[in-house]
Amino acid sequence: MIPKKVVVFGIDNGEVSTALRNLLCTHFSVHFQLESEHAKAALVRSLEQCMEQANPELVFLVLSSNQPAESKALLETLQNSRTPVIVVTEAGDCEGMFELLKDGAADFVIPPLSAANVLPRARRLLELSTERQEAPNAVERDPALKRLIGESSVFLSQVNNIPLLARCEANVLIVGETGTGKELYARAIHYRSARAGKPFMPVNCGAIPAELVENELFGHERGAYTSASTLQNGLIADANGGTLFLDEIDCLPIMAQVKLLRFLQEKEYRPLGSTTMRHANVRVIAASNLDLREAVGNGKVRQDLFYRLNVISLVLPPLRDRREDIPLLARYFMDKYSREFNKGTMDLAPEALNSIMLYSWPGNVRELEHVIERAIVLCEGPTISARDLVASNSPALVGGESLRQAKAKEIARFEKNYIQGLLSACKGNITKAAQVAQKNRRAFWQLIQKHGINVSSFKSTAS
Repeated sequence: MIPKKVVVFGIDNGEVSTALRNLLCTHFSVHFQLESEHAKAALVRSLEQCMEQANPELVFLVLSSNQPAESKALLETLQNSRTPVIVVTEAGDCEGMFELLKDGAADFVIPPLSAANVLPRARRLLELSTERQEAPNAVERDPALKRLIGESSVFLSQVNNIPLLARCEANVLIVGETGTGKELYARAIHYRSARAGKPFMPVNCGAIPAELVENELFGHERGAYTSASTLQNGLIADANGGTLFLDEIDCLPIMAQVKLLRFLQEKEYRPLGSTTMRHANVRVIAASNLDLREAVGNGKVRQDLFYRLNVISLVLPPLRDRREDIPLLARYFMDKYSREFNKGTMDLAPEALNSIMLYSWPGNVRELEHVIERAIVLCEGPTISARDLVASNSPALVGGESLRQAKAKEIARFEKNYIQGLLSACKGNITKAAQVAQKNRRAFWQLIQKHGINVSSFKSTAS
């Protein structure tokens, strides 16, 4: 078999170029061209010449995250050749990673490089005969996304990133309050990806007893412990080739986090009672309803695991921040449950719509769904009234909130988020944070106490 032709191009980096040479040369026909010149025009000319001479089937583009203009120009040049590109770059912020994908990168890897992270990506892209082109409005039409409903800008800003995440193999961290649809987003990423024909395995880490977590994830050999009479594959083995969705990742015991970290780095694991390592090709998507940076500070989540999972993150908006989507969601659930309960076409009375628009929805979309479901069961006519909503065990829906109450809640939420952001940026230094906020230290400390913010958690995450 003739080896596939691969080009490694970019700005010379001793460690990265050596690692790529060791990983790629035994599997592919590799042409290396690493430049010392950083000027954008010179890099583009050199890349054009390299592509013309080598005519590769795959390109590894070695970039620096602090040179966005050069990165964009090089990716635009490669888009014209329609050759798939894997970007090799140090970890940057989430928006920077999204920009790489938007500019045409098919995938990216972050040093330190390993065979488990580099070779499967390369083989997957080489096996794809053509790169699927995204048609306009494909997000709205794709069946995998049909249950993600909304038109608000804050909602679409996250949904529109799903095709980009599906195209690459990077780990994804989904953060959002309970009921915002984290598993739906994870399923959408999986079923838009090349892994769609393989298993999607959802796991609620908080629902597994701590002493059984490692057994559930990694499996065990026969005789591993007293009652282990047969061999059992773990969820990682069952998800081979597909996606493992780890919800409530912050509930994972520390020892299981250590083993999961090794699997994320090397794609290898050891079942309980086994003396040999096993390998599995699994993409991991994790989710949490907590601020994992604070969980790291509290010692609940390992810092190295957080960095490995948080390569790219999706932050899902709560329903109260996308109120314009409430009527669309309500109509979707009304249609769904009216069919399920043979109620025929149903409508929502104006006063009922007013109530659900004013309610704060602490349970988010899931709570709205349950409220509509119960209202349809209890409603005796073709129109859901405010009284039907009250009867659905949601007394807070009566009349909604007053302007003063709603305003006070929003101000409190803004204050807490603002103060936490400042403390994180200032590494827990209250005096410095107060200066940035242009408040005296005593008043700033009173705000910290008012919102129950743990300052030490921000100090402990400083590095």
